[in-house]
Amino acid sequence: MGEKVKNNNQAERILNAAFKCISTKGYANVSLRDIANEAGVVLSQLNYYYKNKEGLFKKVVEMLSEKYFSEIEDNLKKGTTGSESSVYLIKYFKEMLSNKPELFKILFDLASMALWSESLKKLLKELFDGLTKLIEKYIVNNSANHEKLKTYSSLSSSRLILGTLLGTSIQVMLTDEREDCLNALSTLKLILA
Repeated sequence: MGEKVKNNNQAERILNAAFKCISTKGYANVSLRDIANEAGVVLSQLNYYYKNKEGLFKKVVEMLSEKYFSEIEDNLKKGTTGSESSVYLIKYFKEMLSNKPELFKILFDLASMALWSESLKKLLKELFDGLTKLIEKYIVNNSANHEKLKTYSSLSSSRLILGTLLGTSIQVMLTDEREDCLNALSTLKLILA
């Protein structure tokens, strides 16, 4: 039993080190050796637990997906109407961009990698599809504007909302005018009210 706990701790340490390295340096600038050094393990341990660099990054994407998905769902559940849920979702995005921008950096870095990797593409597609369905459930289908939005499918409207949140988040990460871009997220409330 003790050996299994040790192995789980070591695998988790490697995963956390990979997350930290990617979020501070970016995928292209991180080597497996950097991750092994950060985790305090020998390089062969990364291969033992994750087979290769892509296997490790797939696990990072899975970890991020679970984190984003559960946090976003928890925030959406706080609202009793679609409009209230959208306020909580926007607040979550603004707080994350202000307090934990590394989560967005790694998400965007991994999203760009997913364009070239089928396995990462599948994982990110699952994340975005899941988030779209949450937005559809808690905001679009529970909105006073639901009738206005009926011109398009509720799934299309949900994709637009998620795209707006993510696209604006990219702008926040790239600009020197962070407050203005963060406020742009709040304008989404006007559309959803």
